[in-house]
This record gives sequence, C-alpha cells and structure tokens, in this order.
Amino acid sequence: MADSDAKPGITSPEEVAKQSSTGTTGNIEHFEYDNKIVRNFIIASLIFGVIGMLVGLTAALQLVFPWLSFDLPYTTFGRIRPLHTNAVIFAFVGNAIFAGVYYSLPRLMKTPMFSKFLSNFNFWGWQLIILSAAITLPLGFTSSKEYAELEWPIDIAIALVWVAFGVNMIGTILKRRERHMYVAVWFYISTFVTVAMLHIVNNIEMPVHMLKSYSWYAGVQDALVQWWYGHNAVAFFLTTPYLGLMYYFVPKAAQRPVYSYRLSIIHFWALIFLYIWAGPHHLLYTALPNWAQSLGTVFSVMLIFPSWGGMINGLLTLRGAWDKVREDPVLKFFVVAITAYGMSTFEGPMLSTKNLNAIAHYTDWIPAHVHVGALGWNGFLTFGMFYWLVPRMYKTKLWSIKLANAHFWIGTLGILFWALPMYWAGWTQASMWKQFTAEGTLAYPNFLETVTVLEPLYALRALGGTLFFIGIILAVINIFKTMMVGKLNKTEKASAAPMAPRFTKPKGEHWHRWIERAPVSFVFWAFIAVVIGGLIEMVPTFMVKSNIPTIASVTPYTPLEVEGRDIYIREGCNNCHSQMIRPFRSEVVRYDPIDLEYSKAGEFVYDHPFLWGSKRTGPDLHREGGKYPDSWHYRHMLDPELTSPGSIMPKYPWLISDELNTSYTARKINALRTVGVPYPEGYEEIALQDLQAQAEKIAAGLQKEDYNVTADREIIALIAYLQRLGKDIKKQDDIAQK
Repeated sequence: MADSDAKPGITSPEEVAKQSSTGTTGNIEHFEYDNKIVRNFIIASLIFGVIGMLVGLTAALQLVFPWLSFDLPYTTFGRIRPLHTNAVIFAFVGNAIFAGVYYSLPRLMKTPMFSKFLSNFNFWGWQLIILSAAITLPLGFTSSKEYAELEWPIDIAIALVWVAFGVNMIGTILKRRERHMYVAVWFYISTFVTVAMLHIVNNIEMPVHMLKSYSWYAGVQDALVQWWYGHNAVAFFLTTPYLGLMYYFVPKAAQRPVYSYRLSIIHFWALIFLYIWAGPHHLLYTALPNWAQSLGTVFSVMLIFPSWGGMINGLLTLRGAWDKVREDPVLKFFVVAITAYGMSTFEGPMLSTKNLNAIAHYTDWIPAHVHVGALGWNGFLTFGMFYWLVPRMYKTKLWSIKLANAHFWIGTLGILFWALPMYWAGWTQASMWKQFTAEGTLAYPNFLETVTVLEPLYALRALGGTLFFIGIILAVINIFKTMMVGKLNKTEKASAAPMAPRFTKPKGEHWHRWIERAPVSFVFWAFIAVVIGGLIEMVPTFMVKSNIPTIASVTPYTPLEVEGRDIYIREGCNNCHSQMIRPFRSEVVRYDPIDLEYSKAGEFVYDHPFLWGSKRTGPDLHREGGKYPDSWHYRHMLDPELTSPGSIMPKYPWLISDELNTSYTARKINALRTVGVPYPEGYEEIALQDLQAQAEKIAAGLQKEDYNVTADREIIALIAYLQRLGKDIKKQDDIAQK
C-alpha cells in the first residue's frame, strides 16, 4: 500500500532502493497535501447528514402521526421522502466520498490533487446542487424517478460537477509519483466512469420549462433504464467508492496490510462486471419482458461471490487487531460497517430470486434491506473514517473516546430498531395481502386493515431513527470539539521521488500489475466491463418491438389528464402507491375483481415517466378508474378519513382551493409529441378547449352532489387522471368486436 504518513523529508537508503525498483528515481521532491478541502467536505457531510436524517425521521413519524404533515403542501410524506433520500445519499454520503477521496488519492499517488480550482469547483458546485434539491423537491418540482428526482437543469449541473471531479481525479493519477495504482484507486475510477454513464443515460429528458420535463423513455423502457440506473446508483455511488475507502482506511486504522491482493483483484473486476446486469431484479413479475427479469436474477445471485470476497478481505485485514477493536471506536465502526455490507449483499441477491421477490416486493421488507446497507455500511464507515481523519488533520486526539463509543452503541441499537420492525412489517404485509379464506375470498379485502396493523411497527421504526439521529448529533459534537481543540494542518508537507521516465518490469511480477501502471487503459477496460451488461439488456428492449406488444385500445392522455398526472407526480403519490398489478391471484382479485386483469406492457406506452412505484404504503392504483365516483375522490383528497377511517394519508386541501395552471398545457402536448406520444400536429392549439370541456363535465357532476367546486381547480384534473387509470384495456374487447 502506498503510504505517505511517514515524517516528510526523511527517506532512508532502503526506501530509495524500493522507489527505484517500483519505477521512481532517487531524487526527492517536496510538495503539499490540501487538508482544507477535506475539512470542508467533512463539515458539509455532517451538516447535511443531520438535516437529511431529521427529514427522514419526520417522514417516519408522519406514518404514525399523519397530522405532522400540518396540512401544508411542502411537508407531506410524498414531497419530503425524496428530499430525505437525496439529502442522505448525495449530501451526506456524497460529501463523505469526496472527503475520503481527496484525502486518500493524493497520498496514494504521492502528489497533490491535480487542480485546486477543480477541487473548489467540486465542493461549491456540489453544495449548490444539494441546496437546489432542498428547495425544488418540497416545492414539487420532480421527475419522480427514484434517486433521480431532480429536474433537468440540476441534472446538467450534476454532470458538470461530476466531470470536474473526474478530471481532477484522473489528472492527479496521471501526474503521480507512485507508479502502481493501489486497489482503492481502482474503485474510485470505476465510480467516476459508471456514475457518469448512468446519470447521463437515465436523465435524457424533454424540457417543458425550466423546472418541468418529461422522460425521453416511456413505460417499460423507462422502467428498465430507471432501475438500471437506480440499482447501480446503489452499486456505484453507495458501494464501489466506499469499498475504495474501506481498502484505504481500514488498513490505516488497523495498522495492518490488506489481507489479500489477489482477492482484491477478483473482487474488483467481478463486482463491476456483474453489478451492472442486476437492475431488472427490481422489476420481477412486472410488465418487463421475462428474459430481462431472468437475466437480472441470474447476475444478482452471482453477485454474492465478489461482494462477500470484499467483505472477507475487509474483515480479515483486521486479523491480529481484534484486541484493538475492543478499545478503538474507529475499528468498531469499521467492523459493523463491513458486516452490514456483507449482510445486505447476501440479502439483496436472495431477494432477487422470484420466490422471495414475490413476497418482499412492495412491502416494508425492502426499506429494511436498504437501510441495513445505508445506515450500517455507509453511515458507520463514514463515522469511522471521520473519527480517524479529523484528529490527524488537526494534530490532536479525538475529543472524547467515550462519546464515540456511546455513539457506536446508540447507532447500532438505532439500526436494529429501524430494521427489525420493518422486516416484521414486510412479512405481515405479504401474509395479509395474499391470504385467502376457505371460501376462496381475500381474508383482508380492505387494504387499510393491513395499514392499521403496522402502526406499532412504524412507531418502533421511528424509535430506531431517533436513536440513529441522536448518534449523529453525538458525532457532530465530538468532531467539532476535536476541531476546536486542535489546529487544522491546512497544507500538509510531504516528499517523494518522482517516477522514472523509463521502467523495467521486475522479473516474476504479478500479471495484474501492468494495468495498475496504465491509468488510461484502466479507465477504458473498466468502462468496457460496466457498459456490456447495460447494452445487452437495453438494446433488445428498445429495438425489438415484440418485447413490448402494443394494445390498440390504449390512447394518449387527454390534456386534462396530463395536467392531473403532473399533479400526481408533483405530490409524490408514487412514493406510496404503485401502478403495477402483478400476475398473482391475490392481486388481480384485490385490484380488478371483475375482469381479473393484471398490468400489461402495452398499457404504459404513453407514460412519460413510468409510475410503477416501489412501495405500497397505500393500495395499487392501476385499475382505479371507475372504481369510485368523482365525489369519493374529492372527499378522499380533502380528508382521507372521510372515506377511509384510520388512514395515515395526509390531507390535500390545497388541491381544492388552488387554481389549475394551464399556461404550459400546449407546451406539454408539444413536448410529449416530441418524445413519441401520437398527438396530431397542431393539437396543442385546441388542447385547452378539450381540457375545459372535460373539466366542466366533471365539475358539473360534483356540483349536482352539492360540492362547491369550479372546473378550474386542481382537484378536477387529478380526478380526471385517477378515473382514467386502467380503463383503456377494458376497451379492447369492444375494438375486437368492431
């Protein structure tokens, strides 16, 4: 492992000989590491971690106490849930990744970062992106795609900042003094390359205005691209960079070398090649073609082997250091983090098998699985890294070992109290949804029966979130106190010999060493490894029409329904409701008891974006059209308990009071035609007339039932959309008869 933590300016003859044998000269050069940028990212990570986890705790409490939405549009679960996920993933974890990379990469390469300007651009650009997310998401500006909810101008900003980070990283590697790239650097490279590819492909959108766009893809294709991105955002933003950090900071903290160099090679290449194929396991039993589902399952199961190879490599690096684990809170955090990584990467492939997926998907089991990784792997590795880094950068000791140990135990209890009730809730949901009586009818036909049973488990989950939140508060106090006691070594002095212009390959050198000396080739082969799976899965889905058979009766949404669908997206309804009835008896009987129709691929061909959802806190809505009268939907949105006593859904009174904004309707029709919806040329010129006529009809029906509502209210558009859902497929028999 390349290491520059020795005293600067001291180089023994033995070290000079070692440098020469690895392709460096004996001439010593002096340089500095920038600790200020690392400090900035650590502070940002902690601040946004507190904010993101507080928002998450609020969302958890809203499922126990719905009044915590305060009947405000900006604080409903549907709007703050994506705020929570973005704040934790991209603000807390993202800033921690940058902090770890900006500390470890220069020391591994024995050179300062390539550009201080790019480092600062990376920092301030990323914070502005996070701030823009914190503003736009509660305001309802969202693309609705999970972990990719931000609108198109912010997506462009993310791409620019990410490229700046990549240029800075690759530039640093190219001007290195250490010829070989250590394993942590391999994971950093794969992170940059793959996240750039995923982000750009998934966020190809057709803008309507500055804060509204439609996905270029539709229905099944959009779902495949989104979960190719969504699963691999977990893989290449929450996993591979953290594996790089593990390979650097765990040996440093344990003061031991990595257990196995060969295992790290297998771990790296197998992981980045296999991971990219696994996205379709999020779409099992949906309208996605069966061959793609099966492909995702096969590669997901194979992922166990490289994932556990990494876990074993991390844990066995601590061999001989177990006595230190009892005393050192840093190592405690690392042990639990690596263990959580192993647990979640075993559970994930198991949940990708169809038998378990049929039980777990759309239940609270999935959030439990996700949070074992998020809180245990990402959270605890971050805390351990910060507890190790800050004292060294500030040339002091950690302010309180006891407080760090208290944080460890409180945080561990928080993870357990978060995850275990949700596993229980997931099993409860699946059992109640699927149970039939001896007479062959659903034992629990009212979806709300399941929701009310889960409330004590949701309360326990909120308790777990509270404990974890207390833990991060303790971390903030401890770390900031450490900063106050010490003094930041802003520019840490270091020295090393430059690389020799010519290098002779040592006899008997391991075969993999050649690519560790060739960063450009490494980037190329890493890109090839990750792009293959995506191409093989997506090209047939886009190019072969038989993969997505059309249905003649399915027609585009009317202008009023388009506006209603956008309101549905704005309010984040897809965070609690799915629109995908799987081909199970329990689901077709529950959601379409007359026709027993499950969801077909052809029903979604005009859905930009798709809205299949990933969690059922409320019932599926794909056959909602015509199930209830318009007045039911009006009362349900005004106060859900008027129609569903015991509901934990928030109230939406502003939908009844707010006027529908139709100033962009024509542009929406034009944008949707551009992405493939077959509206006639020039239809946008008469779209408002059709919208008004349909709205007047719905409003008139409500007025007859003594509801004081006019046709220009948002509730009218939302009712139009909800009443359309699932109706098109019912027309196909009529079309066939004609």
